[in-house]
Amino acid sequence: MDIFSELRDFGVNIEEAMDRFMHNDELYKQMLLKLPSNIESQPVMSFIEKGNFEQAKANAHALKGVTGNLSITPLYKAYSKAVDLFKANKPNDAKQVIREMLPIQDDIIACINKYR
Repeated sequence: MDIFSELRDFGVNIEEAMDRFMHNDELYKQMLLKLPSNIESQPVMSFIEKGNFEQAKANAHALKGVTGNLSITPLYKAYSKAVDLFKANKPNDAKQVIREMLPIQDDIIACINKYR
């Protein structure tokens, strides 16, 4: 099994990503390998827990863009929903969305890191 097959099992839309990356597997893989550091450098939950909802929203918005560009659908959907909830002044609901998404994010990151 390769990284793309494993990620597909987590709900990543590899076909959509390949279209976006003009079927350049290596470029897509390079960008995937940057995802763990992007997520680490833009935490959402820690800012929610500190009550800094503006920074949590900003980080969620940035990760929404990154995960959307990479077609990492489960993370993209969760970050999109969290951003909408922050905008609607519902930080506790956003926190719940992020909390529920974290296990799948951890699995996706572990998968990506396995191929470093």
